[in-house]
Amino acid sequence: MEKHFVVFLSPGTFVSETSQKPIDSLDVAVASEMARSIKERHNATPYGFQFVTRSRGPDDLDSHETARSHIYWLSGTVETADEILARDNPNEHILRANIRCNGFKRIITNTNSWKFTAPLNDDDVVLDWQPSTMK
Repeated sequence: MEKHFVVFLSPGTFVSETSQKPIDSLDVAVASEMARSIKERHNATPYGFQFVTRSRGPDDLDSHETARSHIYWLSGTVETADEILARDNPNEHILRANIRCNGFKRIITNTNSWKFTAPLNDDDVVLDWQPSTMK
């Protein structure tokens, strides 16, 4: 038995808030539209999502994760580490330290609800997506 889910990722206080919803197929357009209905604490809305597949064999008591996709970002501004380090903005000293310590090559900043900045992995996809204008 196998079932697909989409896990929506929204800005949180210390870690990202997540909402997992069943989905019939790994359809980016369907998941992107589903994102419009997600609201987390403090009215946070998704900055992205991942697809997860859970499976259970005939002898398994419970299902387990058998596949997880990269992150599909619901828009955002992409910058290279070199760009951030070169501008030497005093307000970004923690960001610069994280870039240096962790070897991040690129970061993305999303402002669909709360500002959220994170490393952008090589296999991540940034979608051309606009948040709903209705509150």
